[in-house]
Amino acid sequence: MRSLAVIAVLLSLLIAGCGGTSKDKDETAGWSASQLYTEARDAMSAGLYDKAIKYFEKLESRYPYGRYAQQAQLEVAYAYYKQNDPASTIGACDRFIRLHPNHPNVDYAYYLKGLANFNGEIGIFDKISSQDQTERDPKAARDSFLAFKELTSKFPESKYTPDAAARMTYLLNSLAAHEVNVAKYYLHRGAYVAAVNRAQETLRVYRDAPANEEALFVLIKGYDAMGMKDLRDDSERVMRKNFPKSAYYERGLDRPEPWWRLW
Repeated sequence: MRSLAVIAVLLSLLIAGCGGTSKDKDETAGWSASQLYTEARDAMSAGLYDKAIKYFEKLESRYPYGRYAQQAQLEVAYAYYKQNDPASTIGACDRFIRLHPNHPNVDYAYYLKGLANFNGEIGIFDKISSQDQTERDPKAARDSFLAFKELTSKFPESKYTPDAAARMTYLLNSLAAHEVNVAKYYLHRGAYVAAVNRAQETLRVYRDAPANEEALFVLIKGYDAMGMKDLRDDSERVMRKNFPKSAYYERGLDRPEPWWRLW
């Protein structure tokens, strides 16, 4: 009886093992490169990005040479982008750029890389948040700008260049605004040297940004607080020349503290 019980257990384990093997069978076994690509594209169209990525990766693994493999690498980057996975998108784009620097669609890889970082920063610059401005890391915005800059420099005739250029302008303005907010943070806390240095850096790096008006105002207030009258007056002359109708004049450039209430 004990022998029969042991045999029954072994048979059940064997059946379970066979069932698992059947279940884990790769449905794509024997598929051609074109079939894998078509199925992956269909999955993308249906919004099944995990499935699409799996098929594209199988395609590249089984058929590493040829146009299908190259296109699969680019499609994977887009699938990650649609999944809101910036890190994987950027990694896939960097890999494609490294492997295929002369590919006719490499301009799209630069554009997608810029978009991945750009969308990651929209929440920082556009949404209302209680987070301290100095705690916000603008790295993604800078990386996005650099990717778009590389695109527009290397491929000025690309169909993606006009949109990339417009996004670069937005990013520059946003980064300048971030720097001015940091300068204001230092100003509010009496760190006048730090405030002045940050405002000067903003004016140097982001020459045409709208935030420069406020950066000059920070300079005036910082120099004023430190008793540096000549530098304060020079800053005001520059501000009046470049922003003759600034609202800050009405709010009082010479108003005594607490001047931070002007904000």
